[in-house]
Amino acid sequence: MKNSVKALIIVIICCCIACQLPKTPSTTTIGIGSCANQDVPQPLLGLAASYKPDYFIFLGDNIYGDTDNMDTLRAKYKRWGAQPSFQELKRATRFFATWDDHDFGSNDAGRHYPYKKESKEIFLSFFEEPDTSLRRKHDGIYHVEYLKEKEKTIQLILLDNRTFRDDVRLFDSTAPTPCEHYFYTLDYSVHQNSDSTLLGKEQWKWLEEILRVPADLRLVCSGTQFGIEYNGYEAWANYPNEQQRFIDLIKKTRASGVLFLTGDVHYGELSKLNVSDLYPLYDFTSSGITSTWSFATPNSNRIEGPIMDNNFGLITIRWEKDPVIDLQLIDAANNSRVQYQFRLSEISFN
Repeated sequence: MKNSVKALIIVIICCCIACQLPKTPSTTTIGIGSCANQDVPQPLLGLAASYKPDYFIFLGDNIYGDTDNMDTLRAKYKRWGAQPSFQELKRATRFFATWDDHDFGSNDAGRHYPYKKESKEIFLSFFEEPDTSLRRKHDGIYHVEYLKEKEKTIQLILLDNRTFRDDVRLFDSTAPTPCEHYFYTLDYSVHQNSDSTLLGKEQWKWLEEILRVPADLRLVCSGTQFGIEYNGYEAWANYPNEQQRFIDLIKKTRASGVLFLTGDVHYGELSKLNVSDLYPLYDFTSSGITSTWSFATPNSNRIEGPIMDNNFGLITIRWEKDPVIDLQLIDAANNSRVQYQFRLSEISFN
């Protein structure tokens, strides 16, 4: 009996000590990546799987489809899905995805791509979108998901920057450029007309509605970069009225916690767009899983990078009283090439 009482006292003391120890904050980890050729080995996906992220977001150019033949498009998705590294990552985590031009169907294509409805069905089928999903009930693939971590909510906003987008304007070499530091041939000019659109009427309406929904952190996923300066290639900067509309919408809805996640450019970087009367807008770009580029374009908003090697991104949210958001770009050798932290309060309305 004496031994039983003594053991009980020890248990009680241990419990009291444990209650007094500071609690380790919970964490959420999210992997991101873009630009993956279905016919090339993808060890980065296996490496990403080893981190066991809670979620992984594919940000576009998930395959290089580039075809008007839907059987060809399906076959390319099938080859990608059969890759062992893809299957390994699929077993390790939950997938989300949006698209960019090459998996939409054609290089730099927008609303005039003739097979966008067929391409949408192939995309949704590959990513196993449920038949009941709202994504299947409207044009385009824009969508919102809510990821819960105890009492915290991450709003995952998957934009469609292809289905409704006006064609890009070809660059006019006789017109003056916004600045003089280009060392390459520019492809596209800025849309000056106020009615040019990137998201389209219905998606804008939907976006305003969901930005009014309470959330702690909002991850806005866009195939093309949001926070960079104009560089003559595809970006939100080519549609400055649309870019400003998004900024104004954040202000109008008082939507705190917006962080942009983007791909497309075949290198990784972190941009910071400073806007008056608004918290800084970070744009975290991870590209590419298999693709690389020979140079990075000028970007005065760049604060980290560029990383010219294959990479994936890892976002770690530590749910402290004022949550810490840690951004990393990790290369194929498992080196963390970028690591940048900020607190949620820094991207929130006071």
